[in-house]
Amino acid sequence: MVILGSTGSIGTQALEVVAEHRDQFQVVGLAAGGQQIALLAQQALDSGARTVAVSRATTVQDLQLALYAEASRRGWAEGKFTLPRILAGPDAAAELAAMPCDVVLNGITGSTGLAATLAALRTGRILALANKESLVVGGALVTKAARPGQIVAVDSEHSALAQCLRGGSAAEVDRLILTASGGPFRGLSREQMSNVTPDQALAHPTWNMGRVITTNSATLVNKGLELLEAHLLYGVDLDRIDVVVHPQSIVHSMVQFVDGSTLAQCSPPDMKLPIALGLSWPDRLPGVARPCDWRTAASWTFEPLDNLAFPAVELARMAGRLGGTAPAVYNAANEVCVDAFHNGRIGFNRIIDIVAVILQEHTGSDPDVGSMLVASDQLTLEVVLAADAWARARATDLTEATEHAR
Repeated sequence: MVILGSTGSIGTQALEVVAEHRDQFQVVGLAAGGQQIALLAQQALDSGARTVAVSRATTVQDLQLALYAEASRRGWAEGKFTLPRILAGPDAAAELAAMPCDVVLNGITGSTGLAATLAALRTGRILALANKESLVVGGALVTKAARPGQIVAVDSEHSALAQCLRGGSAAEVDRLILTASGGPFRGLSREQMSNVTPDQALAHPTWNMGRVITTNSATLVNKGLELLEAHLLYGVDLDRIDVVVHPQSIVHSMVQFVDGSTLAQCSPPDMKLPIALGLSWPDRLPGVARPCDWRTAASWTFEPLDNLAFPAVELARMAGRLGGTAPAVYNAANEVCVDAFHNGRIGFNRIIDIVAVILQEHTGSDPDVGSMLVASDQLTLEVVLAADAWARARATDLTEATEHAR
């Protein structure tokens, strides 16, 4: 297997799963951005990866030194071990994803994972997909590149749906129900969230994730992206996918069937479970995570999503109906706005306000806007990247205008 984004939350937990099941997996490649060189060197020597990729070419020498230092710390004599081959540059992860292996785990954060997703699919690898953005942004470009069953979901919600979908045929599926914890601001009105701080947005009640994903969970953009991902993965119409708030995060998602039956996948919050299942699908590995304790009293609650306070899900649904480049614009504008929020340039509510404006501009017919919606059947990597770049530039303009207006 190849692990992309190895120093992130998904990658580090995947390597823990591998370490606990060494008879099942062999890591042949690791990829990371290059911000945590010492950790990457440690991972490379622990896993025995033959190739390591970094997106920043300037970090190659630092990685070489870190590998030698880590080997020395372990008491390995020089000449008694072989250092991994190093790939570097913005295309390094995609190059690694195309190398011979059985499974590529894409745990890269953001739309930068699209090229690696396409590379893995085009070379026939099984893609364990934690990088939902690449599927959402690429849309039909990704689904057309994938053969049936080639993409295995790693997101806990989509892994749950895949498990529940085993309970019936496609014709028997009525609805998909995605569960959401509600994030740190569950129950607050939009007005009450007007002055929340970045630290408050990062205080997720259940999951420990990176800055972008945690903030997306606070705005519910993450659930909007998951809505689009579920539609693309399982071919269910957007109007037949619901979101329900479930604060305990024990029920990870559900499938409702035409006879009125609903199947749910339940387990205590632990990303190692869907990661392990993504790597071994359709088989289960023993002892990956603790099960629910049925000897202890517990209550699970469900409540409807407040779309007035959290409009991100319905905005994503609109982007999905438009299709083509609209989801790429939704995602790219949001990523810029999240960064602006954490840098103090805009308030929390302005994240979705600006994304909505940019999405509306993209789907309009104003020639002054500089970007037009491209239909799903006309998508290419270049078209998607151009829409992504336009949305980022436009979001930068609007976040700077907001900052200057303060």
